[in-house]
Amino acid sequence: MTPKELRNERLAEKMIKHLKRRNMEAFYCPTAAEAVKKVSALIADGSSVTWGGSMTIRDMDIPQALKERGTLEVLDRDVVADRDEVVKIYERAFSADVYLSSANAISEDGVIVNIDGNGNRVAAITWGPKKVIFVIGLNKVAQTVEAALARARSTASPTNAARFDIQTPCQVDGVCHNCNSPECICNYVHFLRNSPRGKHQVVLVGEDFGY
Repeated sequence: MTPKELRNERLAEKMIKHLKRRNMEAFYCPTAAEAVKKVSALIADGSSVTWGGSMTIRDMDIPQALKERGTLEVLDRDVVADRDEVVKIYERAFSADVYLSSANAISEDGVIVNIDGNGNRVAAITWGPKKVIFVIGLNKVAQTVEAALARARSTASPTNAARFDIQTPCQVDGVCHNCNSPECICNYVHFLRNSPRGKHQVVLVGEDFGY
């Protein structure tokens, strides 16, 4: 085991204890391949499942793995024909059995931070789907809640602005300006402190994924 692998294992062990205290079941997978299997195992046959705009979910090929099972109703907004169909999937997400998400950041003591432009992701995390499964690379861990928010604002948001090629100040220089731009993607800031009724599960991944 390399020093980084050892550190990741110890960090994940500590975080799992904190997440359990927040009523969230959590798991650690050292590799993406193990994480994909774990996510699939957490979803029962016959379930409907969808996800938000997470690059982590896509880069790990989780959608394809779920489709290949052949026993799930997979609602994939990336393969529909037009914007109206995308919106329908947004709306159906609230009645889905399982919603998948990553996070913009997570504190070492288990507070999950997400920032949205449209709000569909943070809304689904909060209400609607019976189960929410987070898939979070340890590259998104910050020491404190304040540091997690700073990571979301200063790292994730400018990177996503570049991904969407939208005209915000952070797109110009890569720095958060706390802007009120018409195209701002930092409109909704969400902190998940505790999971009501154990709705949320977390899969921590020992590889770097997402922004």
